[in-house]
Amino acid sequence: QESDQPMFKLLTNDGFLAVCSEAKGLHQITHSMTEPVEIAPFPPGHFEVFDLKPTGKVTSIQLDRFHTCTEEPKHAIHDNTRMLGTGFALETVKSNIRLLFENAVRKRLMAHRRIGCLLSGGLDSSLVAATLVTLAKEKQLPYPIQTFAIGTEDSPDILAARKVAAHIGSEHHEVNFTPEEGINALDDVIFHLESYDITTVRASVGMYLVSKYIHDKTDSVVIFSGEGSDELTQGYIYFHKAPCPKSAAEESVRLLKELYMFDVLRADRTTAAHSLELRVPFLDHRFTAYYLSLPEEMRTPKEGVEKHLLRDAFKGLNLIPDEILWRRKEAFSDGLTSVRKSWYTILQEHIESEVNDSQMEKAAKLFPYNPPTTKEGFFIRQMFEKHYPGRSGWTPHYWMPRWIKACDPSARTLPIYKPDQD
Repeated sequence: QESDQPMFKLLTNDGFLAVCSEAKGLHQITHSMTEPVEIAPFPPGHFEVFDLKPTGKVTSIQLDRFHTCTEEPKHAIHDNTRMLGTGFALETVKSNIRLLFENAVRKRLMAHRRIGCLLSGGLDSSLVAATLVTLAKEKQLPYPIQTFAIGTEDSPDILAARKVAAHIGSEHHEVNFTPEEGINALDDVIFHLESYDITTVRASVGMYLVSKYIHDKTDSVVIFSGEGSDELTQGYIYFHKAPCPKSAAEESVRLLKELYMFDVLRADRTTAAHSLELRVPFLDHRFTAYYLSLPEEMRTPKEGVEKHLLRDAFKGLNLIPDEILWRRKEAFSDGLTSVRKSWYTILQEHIESEVNDSQMEKAAKLFPYNPPTTKEGFFIRQMFEKHYPGRSGWTPHYWMPRWIKACDPSARTLPIYKPDQD
């Protein structure tokens, strides 16, 4: 379920089949059609068998699941990781987490092109970058690992990433962008994303611009990133409001199963747009299956800190600075701009003059499926429909926090948000 490589299919009633890694590759196909045919994402963790007739027509005869994020993958028996400790004693679990995470990074070091790493200065990307730098030295790669951060000059992410890069000894690159550059990139971002989900679009702008920099200014092609950890390790701030550990565990699995429509969609499309190859160790099948097998109570936020178990597993190792190890969750679309003025606020102020109240009154009639309720949502939806008219079903619903009264997906709008104090 946690694949980071997408696939889409189009199958007509008269047996014409087309598949593509992006929906846009199928959008213009009109072969033997009187009206547009559904372009559906292929469900992650599944395989499908088709029957090709002598006439050239295709029919689907079997669609089955071969893997889900809660199951240890069958290939685990061939893994060269040493035996994991048994039982759920805290020290055993922490040791297993470290072992499996390091193995997840190590197995992704196979590459014919230069390896780099996105580094926001948050917990997840910092753990990936630090482990990557350590293993690259162990493997004696003939080049230093390049790390990449993006934001405005005083943004929390830029400052935090700088500290991590100095600590781990990476060749660090900072990409500063202006609000104008972000706004100007929106149309291209939405075209590549094939989505009008608001938080996905917001977060994709920074990732799109940093990917463009990597492609244009460096020779790094294989790019490691920290996607998947928030879903797996209950990193979103709203997990503090989960009614019980069971609900939190169920939400974690739901988020993982929807990754291909949201965060992994963002990471895949924005990097692929610039010919980069994304690698996401937190979504390693063995790592996710093990983490989800742990007792529900063990995985919940503790002492007011989300992802407490993951942080605790790396405590005292000096792999990353302590202040980063315990840095609170900051959404990527928030952390790349100052706390004083968030990226979503900049975006909304720009859009205020682009969409009028009269348009908003007609929004539900104009866009009956997932109707936008804000001017920002309307503006993004207009751009999406320009590129992909009639394909609103590609975004099944908007990503929003749970268990808390929220009218915006940004963590900074939630009453429980507490920024780190520098």
